Amino acid sequence: MAEDEDAGTGAGRTGAGRTGAGQGKHAGGRRPGETRTRVAILDAARACFAARGFDGTSMRWIAETAGVDQALVHHFYGSKANLFVKALELPERLWTALGEAAVGPREDVGERLVRAHLSVWDDAASRPPLMAMVRSAAVHGDAGARLREVAGNTLGRVLVPAIDGPDVRLRTSLIATQLIGLSLMRYVMLLEPLASADTESVVRHYGAAVQAIVNSDRPTGSPPPP
Repeated sequence: MAEDEDAGTGAGRTGAGRTGAGQGKHAGGRRPGETRTRVAILDAARACFAARGFDGTSMRWIAETAGVDQALVHHFYGSKANLFVKALELPERLWTALGEAAVGPREDVGERLVRAHLSVWDDAASRPPLMAMVRSAAVHGDAGARLREVAGNTLGRVLVPAIDGPDVRLRTSLIATQLIGLSLMRYVMLLEPLASADTESVVRHYGAAVQAIVNSDRPTGSPPPP
């Protein structure tokens, strides 16, 4: 830890003028431990933002959660706003899971999408940035912009393979809204009995609602295409 604090505060410069291969800075230009400290701070920030949102999170709390001096948080990330933007980077697994679920028979794509979406939220490693975004979207501009981008564009592109026919952009936006709304009430607002319901029960009931949007381009009562 002392080495990390030196990197952030400028202390420990007695070794700065040493000569000799392998002494001083790391071969890659950073002191050993800096990358670990950056990751620890970012992980702590995601957990804090997920728990209390942007306004309820302080740099001091992030530093305490990461187990570092607050000066290091400022050194590596600058302001709380900059750190928040970095914490909003969503896991690649989200797009991979939904993209895979969107490919296949259209008749049960609603259930596949809901199951894939829940699998990412149920992953402890993936949930913090998702919760930080959803929890803070209504009160912080960056989170709101990120959520609009996810719902309006990114999820839309991922869902296109499952959707065809008229009003495809509107229907993909509606599905994205359904999935985000499910996340908000199940994982953030903890609405019961939804919050504690088993995954397959949620998939069965909610998948039907998503499937209805997928099939809304068909006339009522029409059979599925061969």
